[in-house]
Amino acid sequence: MSGLVSAEPGLTPSRLIDRVAALRPLLREQSQAAELRARPTDEVIEACREAGVFKLYVPRRYGGYGFDPVTYLKVCIELARGDMPAGWGIALAAAHSLQIASWWPPAAQDEIFAQGTADFRCPAVAAPVARAERVDGGWALTGKVGYASGIPFSTHYMGQALIVGDDGETDGRMLLFVASEEQFEVLDDWGRLIGLKGSGSNTVSFDRGFAPAHWCIEDALMVDFDVTPPTPGVELHGNPIYGGRAMALFTLTLAALAVGGAYRALDEYESTLDSKLSVMPPYVPRRQDASFQQWFGKAIARIGTAEAAVINAGDQHNEICRRAAEQGIAPTYYDDWRLSAIGREAICQLWEVLQGEIFRTAGSSAAADGTPLVRAFHDMAMLHSHRNMQMREWGYGEIAREYLGLPRSGPGNVQGARR
Repeated sequence: MSGLVSAEPGLTPSRLIDRVAALRPLLREQSQAAELRARPTDEVIEACREAGVFKLYVPRRYGGYGFDPVTYLKVCIELARGDMPAGWGIALAAAHSLQIASWWPPAAQDEIFAQGTADFRCPAVAAPVARAERVDGGWALTGKVGYASGIPFSTHYMGQALIVGDDGETDGRMLLFVASEEQFEVLDDWGRLIGLKGSGSNTVSFDRGFAPAHWCIEDALMVDFDVTPPTPGVELHGNPIYGGRAMALFTLTLAALAVGGAYRALDEYESTLDSKLSVMPPYVPRRQDASFQQWFGKAIARIGTAEAAVINAGDQHNEICRRAAEQGIAPTYYDDWRLSAIGREAICQLWEVLQGEIFRTAGSSAAADGTPLVRAFHDMAMLHSHRNMQMREWGYGEIAREYLGLPRSGPGNVQGARR
């Protein structure tokens, strides 16, 4: 496949963001149904498909938009402001076309994206599914991995597996692969946790599922992939966004979803300012009460601060990709983890806002099971306990070690390079 097959050549990033913002009423209307189904409803998925969400990162030559990560992060915010769980599954299904278009060879991209006809949906989990055995023409994959957000409605899966040697044992070598939907089974095991019930974060299971050899990259980690310029994606597509690392954008994706989820909770909080009275006399609508004005204003400021940090970190990632494409300056492990840390700090602040300024002061009547504020509280609590967030303190040390030129503790365990 060659040449450009531009999708909607006049479409701008701001117009796409507006389209997604316009889906807010539908996302909210369908939120309870998504929770009961443990995945976004078909109506919501189709609306997102029509809006172009799944084409955002897909290269133009394959019928996508090739838009940048900041556009994607703003789309994540709008999705989650409608419904954070549905937005979570949809955003993560749309996210990984960026890495595939960046790192995979042209022949693999031609096949992978042609299968999806620009409606490409591909969750990814960094934890390995288990075993990859070399077979004729590719690899046989066996094992399971949980929390594959968006997998029930996706066309592909991007993952890791431990390579099995000639002796039948694994030795720590890792395979990075893409597999099409007919090669795996989605287990019906999502929805039992307290939050993010509607995200469709099911377990994906492989029973000798096949991945062609050119769809796989040996000795590769998605959290520390070698992006020495020019990457295959920059050479093929001529777009700097296809030259970056993945860890920062994964964390910033979660942070953007948290921003949208916090705004959703704030919208609900605002509705109570007219429907409820102040706690102390003289009893007036909370909108007119100084204490509630301060809590509401503080929440606005702190959510806005987190949003600004996330978008600025996305801008920094874009600039790193631009330098790589134009000047040959390789994106560094240090910057990837530094920007990832900014995302975690934003998530921590948003959790504090939700459980402090919003949930605490909304009153016990807002804490009834199934109310929007309770669902927001549960969703943010789930995010705050995410594996990515458990790396917060370790990440501080890794950033320092890399900056100071000390040996890494993480992937590769090699000598760091200052900045």
